[in-house]
Amino acid sequence: MIEEILEYNRRFVAEGAYGRFATSKYPDKRIAIVTCMDTRLVELLPAALGIRNGDVKLIKNAGGTITNPFDSTMRSILVAVYELGVNEVMVIGHTGCGVQGMDAAHMLELMRSRGVSEEHITLMRHCGIDLDGWLKGFADTEDAVKETVDLIARHPLMSADVRVAGYIMDSTTGELTPLDREE
Repeated sequence: MIEEILEYNRRFVAEGAYGRFATSKYPDKRIAIVTCMDTRLVELLPAALGIRNGDVKLIKNAGGTITNPFDSTMRSILVAVYELGVNEVMVIGHTGCGVQGMDAAHMLELMRSRGVSEEHITLMRHCGIDLDGWLKGFADTEDAVKETVDLIARHPLMSADVRVAGYIMDSTTGELTPLDREE
């Protein structure tokens, strides 16, 4: 599959198809969106929000949440705010998220079944990594989005003038439901 993608890329470049995507590194709408890597959102989310290449900083991960105040998602948000002019952050969860209810013990079993040794798993634990906490999902998508919004808004390095809001997107229709942040 990777070879097919690389062949497509060679044609894409050779034909100059990249021209219609030209933009700067600064988001035109000055918004960062944190969302899930779910395949249903790849085209649905931009279409449902009316965003195009160059409009926003789109940050995706499993679940569209922040699990640690110093993880790469939070770092990306801070870069977007301080280096790239973002002044609003949208956190968009979605219905039917695969991270909801994800079980760390099950994932560790899947790792073992694919050849990850018990020695490596034990090494991670001895290095202070809480694999059970790091690999577990969340119980409720709405609560997870609210927690992420709160973490971003109250982060010690986040400017108070940045608006942070949470939403749930319907994975079929693209409809956004705003979530109220509890103060």
